[in-house]
Amino acid sequence: MTDTRWPTPLTTDSMRRTALVAGVLYLITFIAVGTLTLYGPVLRDAGYILTSGDDTGLRWGTLLEVIVALAGVGTALALFPVVKRQNEAFALGFVTTRVIEAGLILMGVVGLLSLATLHQATPAAGADEALLLTTGASSVATYNAAFLLGQTLMPGMNAVLLGYLMYRSGLVPRLIPMLGLIGGPLMISSVIGQIIGINEQYSVWSGIALIPIFIWEFSLGLWMTFKGFRKDAPLMVEAAAETASRDSAASDPRTAVNVATKPGAA
Repeated sequence: MTDTRWPTPLTTDSMRRTALVAGVLYLITFIAVGTLTLYGPVLRDAGYILTSGDDTGLRWGTLLEVIVALAGVGTALALFPVVKRQNEAFALGFVTTRVIEAGLILMGVVGLLSLATLHQATPAAGADEALLLTTGASSVATYNAAFLLGQTLMPGMNAVLLGYLMYRSGLVPRLIPMLGLIGGPLMISSVIGQIIGINEQYSVWSGIALIPIFIWEFSLGLWMTFKGFRKDAPLMVEAAAETASRDSAASDPRTAVNVATKPGAA
């Protein structure tokens, strides 16, 4: 059952634009895959901070993550006016987890940019190597911890919250949010296992949890971008009715006058 208390007008055009914007932003978040290559030398080499060479790959990777953080928040802001009609609490929860996710991503970016600055300064600074190695290891550890919470735990939370909203609203085929509702708890449990030390970042458990989350987000982005919301979903039916009502009022001056003279009308 949808919540019709919200005054924000719905139209089929606005719903299609919302789906398109949210879908494109979801697809943009997948550029984060590029950091697997760009960050490779930094995360695998404990002595990276003492090596010579440029940090072009590292800096491009941090830029990609800034874009991903902003795009993630954008998905929540784009969908909020629609999904809040289904359940306000879950919609607010989705916005909140997206903001937390973005904050943690940016925290990791700060750590790596600090590492890049120290790496560039090392040849001329003549600083103690042991101290530099400790600082570099600390920056990498901070990034890994921020990644665990921001880009592993939060996507699991997002999947549960938005998956529920999409499943109940029927805005997309229910198989898509079902993947999120399955993958979300698996991902959350995997992160908890890593925090308490009974699971590794790269393990069968983590891999099984990642697959449905990846498919959920990618298929949701594709569907909203190229298909939009399902026309038979209750919110879309409501949008079509509101559009028809406004079109009728616009074409009939008497209806427009009656609407304008109702008590409380603007």
